[in-house]
Amino acid sequence: MWLIRACASIQARHMGMADMKSPAPAPSTLQRMRDSDIWYSFKQSPITIAAAVVTVTFFLCALLAPWLAPHDPFDLVSMDIMDSFLAPAWSIDGDPRFLLGTDDQGRDVLSAIMHGSRVSLFIGFASVLLALLLGVGLGLWSGFVGGRLDAFIMRVAEIQLSFPTILIALLVNGVLRGALQIEQQVHLAYVVLILSIGISGWVQYARTVRGSTMVERNKEYVQAARVIGIHPWLIMLRHILPNVTGPVLVIATIHLAVAIISEATLSFLGVGVPPTEPSLGTLIRIGNDFLFSGEWWITIFPGAALAILVLAVNLLGDWLRDALNPKLR
Repeated sequence: MWLIRACASIQARHMGMADMKSPAPAPSTLQRMRDSDIWYSFKQSPITIAAAVVTVTFFLCALLAPWLAPHDPFDLVSMDIMDSFLAPAWSIDGDPRFLLGTDDQGRDVLSAIMHGSRVSLFIGFASVLLALLLGVGLGLWSGFVGGRLDAFIMRVAEIQLSFPTILIALLVNGVLRGALQIEQQVHLAYVVLILSIGISGWVQYARTVRGSTMVERNKEYVQAARVIGIHPWLIMLRHILPNVTGPVLVIATIHLAVAIISEATLSFLGVGVPPTEPSLGTLIRIGNDFLFSGEWWITIFPGAALAILVLAVNLLGDWLRDALNPKLR
């Protein structure tokens, strides 16, 4: 009997050692992403998949515009004024070299759209980043400190919310351009646009982060961090900030579409980027002068590209808002 027990003990010991020698491999980052609720929600929404494909296509075309564009719309040597106002390639008067036709300067509209998307997306991303940093910083500071500082920041935010965003952007744009010389206005056009759109869009980030910070600052882990003597700035950055980034990502995604529209509006009004480096808004403004003379393609195609890009980004923002909301899971 003792021999049977000894054999069983040895066998169990060997099985335990085998189990210890071959632990289950940890899932990779890609596997965890595939098993997440966000990826499942993404796969179940055909509209979101289509919006993601359109957005990625625009981003790749803008990023690789110098190599993918059929022509260089900024190379004055390669442009011919005799090629101006050519209709799209499928029209009777079209030229197969220019798929979407040409504008008043002989530039290929398709190439101009690709390069214009590059400018619009760059200004949009930079503006969103500026507004995010400014709004999140002020929101954390306001919600954590409270008191008169909180009241002052929120009153400034409420005053800014009483005006349309485009008017704030126009005001900031006018003040910055008035402080620069004419030569500097051309060289610093991108900086002026980024500051104008970024300063006009920080309020939503600040109000959202402030509300979340006021909830988080009263929780036990923040109180424990205060007791052990951690500096308030480290508490805000290390403990509170990671817990309030969810809504910020959603706002940033939706704000990207707003920033692109704001840039197009400012460029359409003539206070955006210079005509030598046109964005989508500048292309629409140029084509608008010839819309009723029959050259409809100069403004229709850039306008359609802008509308499709903004719609795709907005759809992604709506999906991300629902995917990160635990109440809808």
